[in-house]
Amino acid sequence: MNVPPATRSTRLDSSLAHVPDDAAPEHVMRRERPGEAVVPSGENAGETTTQLEVELPAGTDRNVRPWWRRTATIIAAGVLGGLAVLYGLDIALTAGEVPRGTSVGGVSIGGLTPAVAEQTLRKAIAPRLSKPVQVVVDGRETAFVPDAAGVTVDFAASVTQAGTPPLNPWTRFTSLFSGESFPVVARGDDKALNATIDKLRTGVDRALVEGNVRFEGLTPVPVLPREGRRLDRAATRQALLSGWASADRIELPVDTVRPKATAESVRVAIEQVAAPAVSGPATVRGDGRESTVSASNIAEALTFTPSEDGKLVPSLDKAKLGELAEQLAPTEKPGQDARMTFEGDRPQVVPASEGRVVDWDKTLPALLKATSREGNRAAVAEYRNTQAQVTTEEIAKLGIKEVVGEFTTSGFARDSGVNIRVVAEKVNGAIVKPGSTFSLNDFTGPRGRAQGYVEAGVIEEGVPARAVGGGISQFATTLYNASYFAGMTDAGHKEHSFHISRYPAAREATVFQNPDGSSVIDLKFKNDAPTGVAIQTIWTNSSITVRLWGTKHVAVESIPGPKHGYTSPPTVTKSAGSCRPAKGKSGFTTSDTRVIRDLSGAEISRSTRTVRYEPEPAIVCSD
Repeated sequence: MNVPPATRSTRLDSSLAHVPDDAAPEHVMRRERPGEAVVPSGENAGETTTQLEVELPAGTDRNVRPWWRRTATIIAAGVLGGLAVLYGLDIALTAGEVPRGTSVGGVSIGGLTPAVAEQTLRKAIAPRLSKPVQVVVDGRETAFVPDAAGVTVDFAASVTQAGTPPLNPWTRFTSLFSGESFPVVARGDDKALNATIDKLRTGVDRALVEGNVRFEGLTPVPVLPREGRRLDRAATRQALLSGWASADRIELPVDTVRPKATAESVRVAIEQVAAPAVSGPATVRGDGRESTVSASNIAEALTFTPSEDGKLVPSLDKAKLGELAEQLAPTEKPGQDARMTFEGDRPQVVPASEGRVVDWDKTLPALLKATSREGNRAAVAEYRNTQAQVTTEEIAKLGIKEVVGEFTTSGFARDSGVNIRVVAEKVNGAIVKPGSTFSLNDFTGPRGRAQGYVEAGVIEEGVPARAVGGGISQFATTLYNASYFAGMTDAGHKEHSFHISRYPAAREATVFQNPDGSSVIDLKFKNDAPTGVAIQTIWTNSSITVRLWGTKHVAVESIPGPKHGYTSPPTVTKSAGSCRPAKGKSGFTTSDTRVIRDLSGAEISRSTRTVRYEPEPAIVCSD
């Protein structure tokens, strides 16, 4: 059969024909021509074959190899295999070594074992501890000797901080051309370092001056802003501890502190606010009462605060306008929390009442605005209503119906009795809600002459003395015992330094405040019962009784422990005058165990408190 040249086809036996995968369907033609091709002899002699004529795309090479047998693939695989072998060898050879390219304090230790690296560091760095390093601060140089400041180097930690060789192939490769530097791990004597830093700060630190306005009499004086400078203490400490190891000079950072206010804002504040404000008195009109504020009082109370946009924001300080507050006080009506009274020895609820007080957050800005006017320099006081923190409904639901704890003490002196009566009147009717904690110091506030307290006996540094508010500890002991037997949770108390015979040993308390009313020694108890508690106080000329009212949930038993470990009293000599001689009393150790049971008699808890009392000193009066 003659095939035209343009056809470019190949005839294949149908049993052996293979069509290329990428041959397009239109290039394949199947033609059956029986009898056209006959095998003349052999196993298939005489059989007629079916022939396929496959038309291939132009340029197709029948001898192309599979991708995985091509030369480029074989070369790439060889390279990758070689790199993998090298990577594995590198990991094996550097295992346990310091990462390549590592240096500490300028000393190269990469590729060394930790032990060798530590020895290398010690040999190179240790001698530098005794050599001076020039420290430069703001252009001034000072010699610094690490040894003199107690600086020591932890060589093991200095090596350890470098870590171990990385597993990342790229990181391992780049370490052939680069490395990582670390400072030495050093420690120093705090006192010596701080002294060095303080010396360096001299002549460098300069306080920031914020833009402001002050008054000389009624004349406003500008306070122009000025940048401040300060040595960065933390950075300086770090540089002194580690920088010396790798450098002969250490540059210390000095920070610049910039003021918020500008000189222009100071000028504006004087012209538009300060000068008009003190040009004369101003008036505040309250409910049925008018109060005058003098120009000098305005000057004293007027303050300026720099804002983020550089302006000076004026305001009036209420604390410096005490006279104004006193004049407007009669126009206010203080609110009253609901509380308990005890009429006929039974608790009664006194309803809460709403208060009405001056809203100073609104009144003072109105007064400041009035001071900027030349004519009518008057402002109207704003008021706000205050709500009771303890409402009548809340007290009614607290379950206050019976005495749950009670205790009485007696035998106080007349002056101590005055103070006990004052504090008892203050505490009488106090409510302790479920889950709340009562603090005697917080509840009474300052206990000074202004609150009606007088000077009476106290214990000061282990010896008798006198102070305003003396005797309050007897009330504290009485209240503590009432809360003890009511099953309240002790939230903090402290016994007297030596035992007072009228109080039960290891079951008493003392309290103390600073002159400003801040608490030093307090008495606290927490009401963990599901119902509330009301405190009743009953004072007489010779005794004080505290009762806690609520709903009884538990029964409490006190088991006193034996006294032991007696110590002899020391002798204290005091100058004659107000000195009173005393024989002194022995100190001892004792304990008290509180057992709490439910109302069926089952024990809930048992706790023991051990107390050591100091001996009461023998006092000798000497000329």
